[in-house]
Amino acid sequence: MADTYQLVIASRNQGKVEEIRAMLAGLPLEIFSLSDYPEAPAIVEDGDSFLANALKKARGLAAYTGKTALADDSGLEVDRLNGAPGIYSSRYAGEEATDEENNRKLLAEMRGVPADERSAAFRCVLVLCRPDGTYEEFAGRWPGQIWDGLRGGNGFGYDPLFYVPALGKTVAEMTPEEKNLASHRSQAVRALKEYLRGLVFPGCSR
Repeated sequence: MADTYQLVIASRNQGKVEEIRAMLAGLPLEIFSLSDYPEAPAIVEDGDSFLANALKKARGLAAYTGKTALADDSGLEVDRLNGAPGIYSSRYAGEEATDEENNRKLLAEMRGVPADERSAAFRCVLVLCRPDGTYEEFAGRWPGQIWDGLRGGNGFGYDPLFYVPALGKTVAEMTPEEKNLASHRSQAVRALKEYLRGLVFPGCSR
């Protein structure tokens, strides 16, 4: 087996890439991202579930690069909105929407909703796909509430609106370390890390 295992993360979102890189620290991985492959063809996320979108991205990138690819599809599900924005979280306010525009739309949708009806959860499905198309999937779910305004300056996406009662703060008020201990993505990545540690790097105890 090679000394390092090459892994390509199917994202150009540097915040997401660095989160995953930090959570996989301790494994002998050489990690790349889509930023290292500017000519990689765009993948249309037209699946009907987080798994379908993640698998499509991972399979496409693994086939293009010849390396094992890691893709996630994650999003925010708001109970009052029947699970919206869900798989459309990154483009809730439009195909080219910014985080600010998505947050503004969500705030408008939730205006006047009482505190006890603002429950929500972040969900993540992570797919590790080999060049031959075989794959493993891992998942995480992080429950919380939608706050009635933006709080905090860390993170990205809906982090300033997602309040975690157990910690008494929004995700954007957390340190990266706090977020990486509890988030939906960290749950999925921890499961991935245990899989890699057990089957790919069985002698790696960190």
